[in-house]
Amino acid sequence: MSRRSGILEFAVLGLLRESPMHGYELRKRLNTSLGVFRAFSYGTLYPCLKALVASGWLIEETDGAPEGVPAAALTGRRAKIVYRLTAAGKEHFEELLAHSGPDAWEDEHFGVRFAFFGQTSRDVRMRVLEGRRSRLEERLERMRTSLARSRERMDDYTLELQRHGMESVEREVRWLNELIESERAGRDQRPTGSAAQDKNQSGDTGGLPRHRGGSRPDPSDDTTT
Repeated sequence: MSRRSGILEFAVLGLLRESPMHGYELRKRLNTSLGVFRAFSYGTLYPCLKALVASGWLIEETDGAPEGVPAAALTGRRAKIVYRLTAAGKEHFEELLAHSGPDAWEDEHFGVRFAFFGQTSRDVRMRVLEGRRSRLEERLERMRTSLARSRERMDDYTLELQRHGMESVEREVRWLNELIESERAGRDQRPTGSAAQDKNQSGDTGGLPRHRGGSRPDPSDDTTT
């Protein structure tokens, strides 16, 4: 499985965990909610859906049919197909959510992983955020070294482009620092007893930092590549 098809599988399972969807609705959510898939086509999505159905992680149902009745069991005029996550699919997605290795820090993967942080445990969120920050700090150091060595050979426009790229990376590192600080503060202030139960039932997202000005960087923005 390619890296792109792997993150597509993750995104599809995550969106369908929220609610069943038609293929068109799912493609729209991928295009509008997850930046890395803005130019995504149904021709690419359809094979992924079929593979997930074959794996037993999704089931195809006909819109309006009783829940659990597969589309193949119905005849007559063509109806819209709804994709629903199975119990096995939910378990598989939770396994993917728990993964926090280097793939989760990469440009193509990080934005999608971040989009599902509300469903991700705090410890995994911290590992992904810290890994992403470490990766960008390494990139920033390489960019600075390269610029120092070659700036005398660059014209003004090339030099300005290099500076713009560095500023983009620096901005994301600052944003990650804020997120990591907020996650740590939330962990230190974790409630106990009945308060903890109430918070778990309402969904603990760790508390995002209050943004004091400017705009947050888009985790899927390819200017940091």
